Amino acid sequence: MRISELYQQKKPVISLEIFPPKREADVESIYQALEEMAALSPDFISVTYGAGGAGSVNKTAEIAGVIEGTHRIPAMAHLTCITSSSSRIEAQLAEMKARGVRNVLALRGDRPAGVVEASPHYLYAEDLIRAIRRDGGFCIGGACYPEGHIECEDDGLSLTHLKRKQDAGADFLISQLFFENDKYFSFLEQAGKAGITLPISAGVMPILGRPQIERMIFMCGASLPSRIVKLLHRYQDNPEDLRKAGIAYAVEQIAGLLAQGVDGVHIYTMNKPDIARTCLRHIGRV
Repeated sequence: MRISELYQQKKPVISLEIFPPKREADVESIYQALEEMAALSPDFISVTYGAGGAGSVNKTAEIAGVIEGTHRIPAMAHLTCITSSSSRIEAQLAEMKARGVRNVLALRGDRPAGVVEASPHYLYAEDLIRAIRRDGGFCIGGACYPEGHIECEDDGLSLTHLKRKQDAGADFLISQLFFENDKYFSFLEQAGKAGITLPISAGVMPILGRPQIERMIFMCGASLPSRIVKLLHRYQDNPEDLRKAGIAYAVEQIAGLLAQGVDGVHIYTMNKPDIARTCLRHIGRV
């Protein structure tokens, strides 16, 4: 099923995200986690391309194919283009088609360490979206950034780039993580004024530990509200209690988003089925 059809048929669309293993030896653990997540019956599951764009597209497509073929749940495979040639992108799309995957999240991606030259074919995600649209066989998702892209100091310019993704042929959008719902709703208002009409799912990532949060805020530029800072301080010597408090905060975030009628919620699960289960249970989805 095309994910765009889900947004037309129902609201909200609830989705989960997993990432491929860095080592071949960890593949079975991923499939076990996937089986538990599939049992929760999310509307779709996305599979990332790997940190820094270093993931194996074959593994991404393979896992997405299992989601589609074995678990009968729509899958969305991430695809990055910052270092890709047009022939490589064509081969990756062909691999996805062969595995029954028809939904793609088109991303520019982060420049891998040590790589100086970006792709001459795909300077921005909008270029990749156009290429996938020309292929004609995919439903295309794009990323959006409630607090602006970390490499763009001008939030207005971030919205301009987002509008270009829509014009290039994106079918829906999924947001980067954020920790204050007010920032997300302010973003939606500004996006609407910029002419962006696509359905947008709100991305929520539960806090599992201080290193994770410190890494993510530097990677994506999300700001930390004082309440989160206080949680990190209060539980700095008790990782398990911090994990529980972080998941509880995410559940509260999700409930608040749903109460305001968002198009969807995308949960960054970090391959932890218990996180997905807890979040979905509290919103009455399991």
